[in-house]
Amino acid sequence: MNYLVLKTIHLIAVVCWFAGLFYMGRLFIYHKEAEKKNDIEKKILQDQYMLMSNRLMYIITWPSTLVTSFFGFYMLYQNTILLELNWMKVKLILVTVLLLYTITIQIFLKQLNKGNIRLSEIGLRIWNEVATLLLISIISLAILKSSISWINAILTFIVIAIVLMLLIRVYRRLIKKPS
Repeated sequence: MNYLVLKTIHLIAVVCWFAGLFYMGRLFIYHKEAEKKNDIEKKILQDQYMLMSNRLMYIITWPSTLVTSFFGFYMLYQNTILLELNWMKVKLILVTVLLLYTITIQIFLKQLNKGNIRLSEIGLRIWNEVATLLLISIISLAILKSSISWINAILTFIVIAIVLMLLIRVYRRLIKKPS
């Protein structure tokens, strides 16, 4: 199969994988927010979020994770010289972290199906931003490769992480203000 076709399929699957992870995080937050509703609303909302979360995880997120991984490794198999490059080694480490993140989301889904996500609402908001940081890091490495300074990349990552945490705090304060 043509390398560019492999890359196209791989990138489409990456987009679907991250879309699934981002939306899973939102559904978990909505599920947690529904705990503040009256019993009838809470049950209706949480049942719906649970249904949506399960469908999203098993119909979109896991399949796209597997397609991404398969075609990514197939591209490496066809172009093994990439494994000698430092940027690829770092990217593979980040992809491993992303896989662990996805497994953690699966653990949260099992907790949700049992009726209790252990993280708080703010904890879920922070956890949801981990996917953002991984997306920025992995895509930056894939595009910029060795043309970036590692110091600048790390500093940029830290700045983005701080900005995301500050935005979560601002959002939290805005929500707590009486209308």
